[in-house]
Amino acid sequence: MNEKIINNIKGLGIDMIQTAGSGHPGIVLGAAPIIYTIYAKHMNINPNDVNWPNRDRFVLSAGHGSALLYATLFMAGYNIDIKDLKAFRHAYSKTPGHPELITPGVEIQTGPLGQGIASAVGMAIASKKLSVKFYLNKKPLINNNVYVLCGDGDLMEGISYEACSLAGTLNLDNLFILYDSNSISLDGKTDMSFTEDVLKRFKACGFYTALVKNPTVENIDKAIKRAKKVKKPKFIEIRTIIGKDSFNENTNIVHGSALDNEDVKQIKQKLKLSIEAFSYNKEAKEAFTKQINDRSIIKYNEWLKNYQDYTSLNNSNDLHILFSNDVAFSYSNIDFNVKEIKKESGRAINSEVMNLIEEYIPSFIGGSADLASSTKVTLKKYDYMHKNNFNTKNIAFGVREHAMGSIANGLALYNFRPFVSTFLVFADYLKPAMRMSALMNLPVTYIFTHDSIDIGSDGPTHQPIEQLAMLRSIPNFKVYRPADKKEIIAAWQDILNQKNPSALVLSRNEIDYIDTTDI
Repeated sequence: MNEKIINNIKGLGIDMIQTAGSGHPGIVLGAAPIIYTIYAKHMNINPNDVNWPNRDRFVLSAGHGSALLYATLFMAGYNIDIKDLKAFRHAYSKTPGHPELITPGVEIQTGPLGQGIASAVGMAIASKKLSVKFYLNKKPLINNNVYVLCGDGDLMEGISYEACSLAGTLNLDNLFILYDSNSISLDGKTDMSFTEDVLKRFKACGFYTALVKNPTVENIDKAIKRAKKVKKPKFIEIRTIIGKDSFNENTNIVHGSALDNEDVKQIKQKLKLSIEAFSYNKEAKEAFTKQINDRSIIKYNEWLKNYQDYTSLNNSNDLHILFSNDVAFSYSNIDFNVKEIKKESGRAINSEVMNLIEEYIPSFIGGSADLASSTKVTLKKYDYMHKNNFNTKNIAFGVREHAMGSIANGLALYNFRPFVSTFLVFADYLKPAMRMSALMNLPVTYIFTHDSIDIGSDGPTHQPIEQLAMLRSIPNFKVYRPADKKEIIAAWQDILNQKNPSALVLSRNEIDYIDTTDI
């Protein structure tokens, strides 16, 4: 039955691409055994409750393989029907060309390669933090895993190394990266540009590594089971054949273009599928949903009971905020000494404000790209997060601006209210992550200090000239450039009472309090 389910996933994925006239059949035909094994054998999920807080998360970092994901979700019993599959890559459909949060079962919007892996690191951090914060009978209320399916392109992007270096440092043993290793990219064989030993790279980062040479369900399942016994983040390389069974298998021809009709016909014959488009075996679909439910429903029901027991014994306000992302924050009870006449830099004032409001926001968490001493973005009551302490609010991201923003997106997808900081001139490094924040409507606060050319002594490399225009051009993204203390306070009031991403731009130089009483 496993093979029949996998073949139905392949058939539906190919039909979607053929109907749309575009897509990526190579990953559908090559990686279907990987995604099936993850969902059928390992992920704790409930397709009837897609917001279950303790569900495992799946991240398709290779977002061009969306047809593979949608076909899997359909066969797994999520709220997706054949009409949705037929509308693949159409505007306003549940099945867009790359995964979006509009699709039941999709946890993150992916497409720009490397972003998925980096955000998955943020998700794994979030899960770790929740697991040490909420306990019942000495057992964590939240203890889920994050599974990533990535390809060569993800690993070529520098952001994946940045993020996974931090994942190894924090020893995120709830992170599973499964690498669809087929040695082919869009332009040809990867040995033109990508020849390092990936397993050694990840081992050096502190990951448990494994290689699956023959990608059967049994072999993939065994590799994941072995990995679960190791208290390290996991990286499993799985050797696949891109476009398996196509006339053009194992070539870049099958990577990113629809197949010809004769090729589709002979593939379906090999897979023992009906030639009719969008036909599927109902028994296979029922068997897949049963495999998931037989393993997960007991854990789901146990969790519901534990959650009810927890809320009956504890103040559940923190849980409510984290599960709903509902801050609705008011400053009425906080004394900010707004009219205190004192010359301070924008970054110093912001530090004071953040340290006053953080105790009212349990989901507040973040850090800087090794610049906390300069940006002043540190929550003073807390230590820095490390592998033996996730019960804190400060993260040392290291000099990793690219990954920092994407990790914050992963935290926000668990309903945290993350903040990250660096110099305004380096905002360009975070542009892809900020764009993803805006597309997913995630309340990440990007704090940029050292505004204006007044820091000219550092030379032109550190003078922010065009960054404000770039930030302001991002749709669904607010930019605050406060002039004094009361405007910094007002900016945070606005930031924390809306759910889209924001940039808070602050000065290094001292600023006066502007008395507007008589204006």
